[in-house]
Amino acid sequence: MFPDDLATGGVPGGRPAHGATSDAPGDATAGHDGLFRDDDLIRVIGREGFLIAAGGAASLLQTAHPKIAQGVFDHSHTAEDPFGRLRGTMQWVYAVGFGARTEAERLSRIVRGMHDRVTGPGYTANDPELQVWVAATLFATAVHAYELLFRRLSDDERAAYYEQTKIYATILGCPYAMMPATYSDFRAYYARTLASLRISDASRAVAHQVLHPRLRGGALNEPGLAAIRLITAGLMPEPIRRQYGWRWDRARRARFHLLMSALRLVYPRLPLRVRTFPRDHYLRDLRRRMPKNA
Repeated sequence: MFPDDLATGGVPGGRPAHGATSDAPGDATAGHDGLFRDDDLIRVIGREGFLIAAGGAASLLQTAHPKIAQGVFDHSHTAEDPFGRLRGTMQWVYAVGFGARTEAERLSRIVRGMHDRVTGPGYTANDPELQVWVAATLFATAVHAYELLFRRLSDDERAAYYEQTKIYATILGCPYAMMPATYSDFRAYYARTLASLRISDASRAVAHQVLHPRLRGGALNEPGLAAIRLITAGLMPEPIRRQYGWRWDRARRARFHLLMSALRLVYPRLPLRVRTFPRDHYLRDLRRRMPKNA
């Protein structure tokens, strides 16, 4: 999901956030002793609500791996409750990046317990190989989306951000040594994995569920869904996009670049509180819902 220069192919990561301040007065991260500080890139980038719109690309890049696709197809309720699955995913991502350490660890224990039950012929959700790929897609998608709307990150910044996002695998039990050690190693791993992926019928079925969800309101949702489908296709690496069979002709590319140009003009100028509203909403909802003794 990187731009093309990265599809071919550590710096110290998160620091304990003792005394960390929130990035907006009164936001849902205020006063929490988390795994990272507010100036760590995992927070600077991860706070942006636009990443939810880019999440379809990360999700379907994950399920381009046939083992992940089969697990999602067999065990997920995406088709019946797309917003519920989105809520669960984003609450975990935000808890790890922005929540208190106890929240991140508690919710990750719950996720590991759920993953213990996601097994089938040839796959298990707690397979470290699959955890590495999921973390890789979160990093790659976020870099691509952030750079489209804000600025290009330096190699040192990408390396620092990569080191921080290893947490998305290691907090779920993946051995740290399983992760590509450096940003350079990651680039080689990412390119090698992209070249090896062969999507399955389950991958295509999950993609249809994600991109064509059954929502209340029917056709009223179509303009928004069409934009999400365009963003998802535009962020997807070309070899995987081709395997999914998505049309990507000159007109569709032009619409994607026009949409990104418009968002680049408007989105960064929105108040930070508006851009971080999804994060704050999901974290507050999580704290209302999470069992106290999980």
